[in-house]
Amino acid sequence: MALTLAGTGCNTATEQPGTAPKTPPPGSPAGTDVYYKQKLSWKNCGGGFQCATANVPLDYTKPGDGRLRLALIRLPARNKSERIGSLFTNPGGPGGSGVDFLRQAATSFGKDLRERFDLVGFDPRGVGASDPVKCLDGPQLDKYFSTDSSPDDRREVDALAAESRSFAQACQSKSSAELPYVGTVNAARDMDILRAAVGDDKMTYYGASYGTYLGAFYAEQFPTKVRALVLDGAVDPKESSTETLVEQAKGFETAFRSFVADCLKRSDCPLGTTEDEAIGKVSAFLRKLDKTPLPTREDSRKVTESWATMGIATALYTKEYWALLRQAFVQAMQQSDGTLLMTLADQMVERKKDGSYSNLTAANMAVNCVDKPNPPTLDAYAKYVDQAEKSSSLFGSFVVWGGLPCVYWPVQNKQQPYAVTAKGAAPILVIGTTRDPATPYKWAQSLASQLSSGVLLTLNGDGHTAYLQADPCITKATDRYLIKAEPPKDGTVCQ
Repeated sequence: MALTLAGTGCNTATEQPGTAPKTPPPGSPAGTDVYYKQKLSWKNCGGGFQCATANVPLDYTKPGDGRLRLALIRLPARNKSERIGSLFTNPGGPGGSGVDFLRQAATSFGKDLRERFDLVGFDPRGVGASDPVKCLDGPQLDKYFSTDSSPDDRREVDALAAESRSFAQACQSKSSAELPYVGTVNAARDMDILRAAVGDDKMTYYGASYGTYLGAFYAEQFPTKVRALVLDGAVDPKESSTETLVEQAKGFETAFRSFVADCLKRSDCPLGTTEDEAIGKVSAFLRKLDKTPLPTREDSRKVTESWATMGIATALYTKEYWALLRQAFVQAMQQSDGTLLMTLADQMVERKKDGSYSNLTAANMAVNCVDKPNPPTLDAYAKYVDQAEKSSSLFGSFVVWGGLPCVYWPVQNKQQPYAVTAKGAAPILVIGTTRDPATPYKWAQSLASQLSSGVLLTLNGDGHTAYLQADPCITKATDRYLIKAEPPKDGTVCQ
């Protein structure tokens, strides 16, 4: 597949050759050495950034049978004389573009980090500009997301199943050659090739959300190559695919109740005067949308129960959106206008104004479905929906039914989930936020305890992940760890 990078026609930037030996780890299949020895050609691509592409094997068991091209971006260290190396970053997803993330978030990293590290982002295999997985087009995704994700009867369940099956079939039709190889284990192997390609002897890394899962599997496969890994908003590797979704639904419920508690203190809160009243009012509002969707002022789409739930969930990712969510509820409940809820939902799935989407949804499903085993049938899957609804009345059905395409996925993984220990790795910093909606705090506790060198740092707060919230306590501890490889005391809590 062709790979296009913005700015690749610009002049070649100054290259800083690395000094680390470019050799594959012991036991690697014959043929991987050519990937480890490759030299990247960095080119200016605007805003002080440099871009490059790297080659990795499609199939690590047969390195000579095909390759993928990965897109990279870096912001060179400001202080060349005190440069430590590269700080690799991943924003999560799976399916989030690391290239786009670094362009948007580079200035959010600590000043000392930007002085001493090249900040490096990359699109993992199948993501963004790295030979992206392709599935449904814009109109098809509109239909998919509009389908009732909280079905009330067998007819609606069957309709949801049909859309989910179509999703899986479209991915098979358009990306069959790549689907077996886009999982996290291979993406983590790619990271070691990228480490060697930039000339670093060991890996320094910041991963958020799914990026923690990717980082944990890097450490598991290459423990002696770990210099410093920050795993922020941790995912628990030992949970099953469906257990992960059930727990995530609980996380959104916890986060929403925190939003409600804050909302009830505000004069512009349209949800009543008590938490129970507010939850009941939102539940009734969503049930009404199930029968009568709301129009928007942006396009012809209507805000269904599914779109509205997605919009609410989006606003829980950061406290900065809570005021917008209050406004969205006022607009929808009092003015019968779903525009703000739809705007929030579109942000979650990276839908553009022209009706097209990034490949986030396709890549997210492709990686999740191949990483862990999935229930074999619709009825077996539905049991987990019932379980989630008991602990999360607002989000249980929405979150868990969202993984249904995996039941019909053309590639299935039989490897059961297991605890990741990364025995022999240097200290690894795991960060958890107590009311994180998408990666519940218990996952950070679990991952830190699984890792043989795990150190837990906690933010007692709201929102998804901690470091980019610019909490001074978190920033200071994290930056010190990344620069000096000295973690904070295990169990440190930032208020």
